[in-house]
Amino acid sequence: MKSTKTKILIVDDHALIRRGLADLIRYEKDLVVVGEASDGEAAVATAAALKPDVVVMDLMMPVMDGVEATRRIKESQPDTKILILTTFGTSADVSRAIAAGASGAIMKDVSMEDQLNAIRTVASGGKVLSPEIAKAVQDNPLPEFTERQLVILESAARGLTNKDIATMLNISVDAVKQHLAAICSKLGAANRVEAVSLAMRKHLLKL
Repeated sequence: MKSTKTKILIVDDHALIRRGLADLIRYEKDLVVVGEASDGEAAVATAAALKPDVVVMDLMMPVMDGVEATRRIKESQPDTKILILTTFGTSADVSRAIAAGASGAIMKDVSMEDQLNAIRTVASGGKVLSPEIAKAVQDNPLPEFTERQLVILESAARGLTNKDIATMLNISVDAVKQHLAAICSKLGAANRVEAVSLAMRKHLLKL
């Protein structure tokens, strides 16, 4: 008979946190921990091998952070749900994780009941955010770019000059400059170099 338990992969660079969450889940009849990983790179490989239903993912980890691990897991396994479990509810980090495909994010200091409820919520296709995280995300959302602005930003990140970009897109150099000015304004950057740096840190580029 096929198990109906929700399979969970726990990802955190602190063994005590992994063990604590695993111990919490052990007594739940509808949940089972199928694996653990201590960094984002290991999380991607383990998720590919174990095909969990839910990945409980820390944000700040060595080798590869939780945002990039989330993006890679969702690219290869779109049906796998990802719940961010974090100590820091900063809007930038959590917003990047949500943009990468996470179904929700909660603080590590929430109650055990809230942790279990969050796992079940994302497993069933729902979304969940701790109140303080939801407020931070709402107050400081990631900038939205048009498709052309993203192409120009990615081209700038690859080292193309304004003239190169203009030729590629069959538009004027002045039009490229106008788009870059709009991009800098949205990111709060002083110039294209800073805009590219900020966009890469926010994981807004597909390079």
